[in-house]
Amino acid sequence: MKTLMWAALALTAVSAQAHEGMWMPQQLPQVAKDLKATGLAIDPARLSTPVGYPMGAVVSLGGCTASFVSPQGLVVTNHHCAYGSIQVNSTPERDLLKNGFLAPTLADELPAAPGSRVLVTVALTDVTHRVIDAKTATLKGKARLDAIEKNEKALVADCEKDAGHRCNVYAFYGSLQFQLIKQLEIRDVRLVHAPAQGVGLFGGDTDNWMWPRHTGDYSFYRAYVGPDGKPADFSPNNKPFQPQHFLKMASSPLNERDFVMVAGYPGRTNRLRLPSEVDFAFGWEMPHRVQAMGEQLATIREATAGRRDAEIKMANTVAGVGNYYKNYQGQLASYAGAGILPHKQAAYAALTAWVNADPKRRELYAGSLVEVDRLLAERQAVARRDFLLNYATPSLLNQARDLYEQALQAQKPDADRKSGYQDRDQLRRRQSLDASERRFDAVTDKKVVSHFLVQYLAQPAEQLNAAFLTALGLRQGMDAAAVAARVDELYAGSKLADTGGRQAWLGQAPAAFEASTDVMVKAAVALHADDEARETRDKELAGRIQEAYAGAMKALIAFEASRGRAVYPDANSTLRVSFGQVLGRNPGTDGTTWTAFTTLRGIVAKHTGTGEFNAPAEQLAAIKARQFDKYGVKALDSVPVNFLATLDTTGGNSGSPVLNSKGELVGLLFDGTLDALISDWEFNDATTRSICLDARYMLWQMKVVDKADRLLKEMSAL
Repeated sequence: MKTLMWAALALTAVSAQAHEGMWMPQQLPQVAKDLKATGLAIDPARLSTPVGYPMGAVVSLGGCTASFVSPQGLVVTNHHCAYGSIQVNSTPERDLLKNGFLAPTLADELPAAPGSRVLVTVALTDVTHRVIDAKTATLKGKARLDAIEKNEKALVADCEKDAGHRCNVYAFYGSLQFQLIKQLEIRDVRLVHAPAQGVGLFGGDTDNWMWPRHTGDYSFYRAYVGPDGKPADFSPNNKPFQPQHFLKMASSPLNERDFVMVAGYPGRTNRLRLPSEVDFAFGWEMPHRVQAMGEQLATIREATAGRRDAEIKMANTVAGVGNYYKNYQGQLASYAGAGILPHKQAAYAALTAWVNADPKRRELYAGSLVEVDRLLAERQAVARRDFLLNYATPSLLNQARDLYEQALQAQKPDADRKSGYQDRDQLRRRQSLDASERRFDAVTDKKVVSHFLVQYLAQPAEQLNAAFLTALGLRQGMDAAAVAARVDELYAGSKLADTGGRQAWLGQAPAAFEASTDVMVKAAVALHADDEARETRDKELAGRIQEAYAGAMKALIAFEASRGRAVYPDANSTLRVSFGQVLGRNPGTDGTTWTAFTTLRGIVAKHTGTGEFNAPAEQLAAIKARQFDKYGVKALDSVPVNFLATLDTTGGNSGSPVLNSKGELVGLLFDGTLDALISDWEFNDATTRSICLDARYMLWQMKVVDKADRLLKEMSAL
């Protein structure tokens, strides 16, 4: 079965949908025919290893993608991926969010947001039979999940004996298969350049997921290492990292219908989800999340209005929530007429019929198909019950819980601690707390918590968590005024929000927490038994789901193989490659023809001088004077700004390099179109388009407007 799954996946699932698929690098030689037919000029085998060129230049930022573009560790990614680093370095007096940033020299480069990483993949290993060994395969429920976690931790610990590396085990096909991925973990990351908000965020939320687009969504980091060349914490003595590979800027112009490919770390797709999961996601979960996120954003904006310091603190949260808010709205709108659930149900019925048509197949797979739906229904019931509780829980309480758990876990041998609380996690924990302090505004936090607590407490008593109410001194049916007063008391009784207040608890023994009079810490201690009971419940269910879901995926892969079809894995934040062409759409969602490229003229046309469409005066002057430099395109009579491509991408691909047929950098992936977001669930070749920043616009802005000659020279792009 192992051979079937890893080899058969790469059979040509792209034959019917020429550009579908987020392919693992090792699969690319097996889709070489399609790559060549689409226009790839280099040997597809060159793309098959994560340590060769160009794959070796592509890195993960942990949630976004980036790439090396110089021999001195210069990294390019999206502006919105560097937004948190721009935010933490901003103050009302030095507003980098608004005005942008350009370091004149290496010494002027700023520390990125706490916890920032550049992760360079150096090895991938199939560890399926070491994660689920013979003994683990016989276990059920929580015991099974605990054994899987133990095996994964052992693999990670052995891998991380190589200092300076971060190793993780990733699951594929509903935890049917597992890979160990080893990455060089560069911890000293610095902000080098970010354009002004009127460039990097031009169009704001209004243009998010929309076309035509005119956004300069790029920024630059630099990766630093210690004097010995190995990863190290920030130090003025550190030196720029020298990557083995870095991308070269395109040597020929990009045109419509040209081949392009994107390499990156897409976060999550759901194309292998079962019908019951699709029904729950679109019938209940997403509508409720859209409602809650809309209320969260409105409450934050009301609470921060007129307070620039608070706006800066909350900017990263607003950007992140706002992005998901519009994403889910787009998915729901597309789902309404896409017929995805009937398609899924019909496909699942065909799978079930195939399984039941043969006694051997029925023995192998039928039980899993029945069991998985029953177990998923159990998990969905828990999600419904706890939905509002998650929004109504104060962030300070969650941090107090985490800190107390850290103290308890620290009493155990490292190998026996829960994942996330081991020695390998401690630096990230400190940095996360540091970032939290810089992104916390008490007035805003209290208003958001109060808003959702009123809704939570309005539910029937049997749906409420009694331990939570007791720990916080709440009761069912409290009105808004009573809730606000109680929330004020809770926050006033805690010092966790004070500067250094969270950090002070790191390293404390459990007894210190248990003796504390801090209201949030006391609540965390009081809730611990209930938290443990809920975790045990969830792990028992997750262990049973893992076994049944893996069985369902085995059935699906065998079924598709019997029909000569492949099943590529859903995205899971591991390195993938997609390919396609620069191509517009006719018609677009608005009934007009979507041309492949937008130009500088669109910036002038959209500019209002306020809010989301406020281009910098220096940029507007350069456009008016037609200072196109070498970046102008005669056929466009302008500089290209953004372009559309038939690339199969999703969240996590943000910042991914877009490469031409020679493997040279022609742009950065930064968005999709609103009606294409549904492709996370079911790919549609006719409508799926990715929105990319044209590298020529980035270089034009850097040279003509921002005078970033030092960086252009470093990139051999001057």
